[in-house]
Amino acid sequence: MTDWSSTSQEAPGFAPVAIASISMAGPHDYFELMKPRVMSLVVFTALVGMVLAPGGLHPVLAAISLLCIAVGAGASGALNMWYDADIDRLMSRTRGRPVPSGRVTAEEALAFGATMSVFSVLVLAVTANFLAAGLLAFTILFYVVVYTMWLKRSTPQNIVIGGAAGAFPPMVGWAAMTGSISIESIVLFLIIFMWTPPHFWALALLKSNDYATAGVPMLPVVAGETATRHQILIYAVLMALVGVAPAVLGFGGLAYALVSSASGLVFVWLAARVWRIREGAPARKAAGRLFAFSILYLFLLYAVLLVERIAGAIIG
Repeated sequence: MTDWSSTSQEAPGFAPVAIASISMAGPHDYFELMKPRVMSLVVFTALVGMVLAPGGLHPVLAAISLLCIAVGAGASGALNMWYDADIDRLMSRTRGRPVPSGRVTAEEALAFGATMSVFSVLVLAVTANFLAAGLLAFTILFYVVVYTMWLKRSTPQNIVIGGAAGAFPPMVGWAAMTGSISIESIVLFLIIFMWTPPHFWALALLKSNDYATAGVPMLPVVAGETATRHQILIYAVLMALVGVAPAVLGFGGLAYALVSSASGLVFVWLAARVWRIREGAPARKAAGRLFAFSILYLFLLYAVLLVERIAGAIIG
């Protein structure tokens, strides 16, 4: 991006003329600003919440509601990048993002994120209901204000508490369809909530130097890698137990019971390897495998719930 905001030209008899800043950001930069990979997970889990919900909503309104949830998630990502530009510049994983790389200015990111946040919440209120819109607004505020502005830079428990923001989408989707919150939507929330710490701490083990350089108090930086490995194993066990809850409560079928049990055992086994292997390249490899499988695990659980519900509707 070229910035001429501080450039002036002087000629005899003429006052200095300021040349306005010109942004070179393109559509791809703004799309990247919305964290598309995170947004895709939000859309998928929200979709599952909507499909599992017993309420009815016109297909067009349901599609618009899902789009609002996606836009709200993207807006949160843009505001996160706006606020975190200073530390993103210091970390290899994030320095290529639109704001720290200079492709999008901080002011543009702020305006884009704020506008899309308001737009997504207002449209969701019209197309679905005020509860869903309120939950979406709370999710955005929680991610931007509570997690990004406060927890991320102040406590090693940032991921534990802040993980709630990423766990709300299926609950928002459920509320959009039913206008209510139920035990099923709470369980969908809890699965992601319990999954977030071992997922991100596995990444933090791989990127602890980055976080230390940026001054972000991730658990491996503050408490050490051994304590982090203990916490990963504990949360993996708790997550695996919560993961089978849909089958226990009856809104997950036999296929879900088998997949959630088997994948949960694999997750715990990989977490145990991270706990046991603590030095050198093998330790990094174990953490990398857990991180990769954690993404597959969450996708599998939600995908099986989705397939079971669709298959049930077709057969029924």
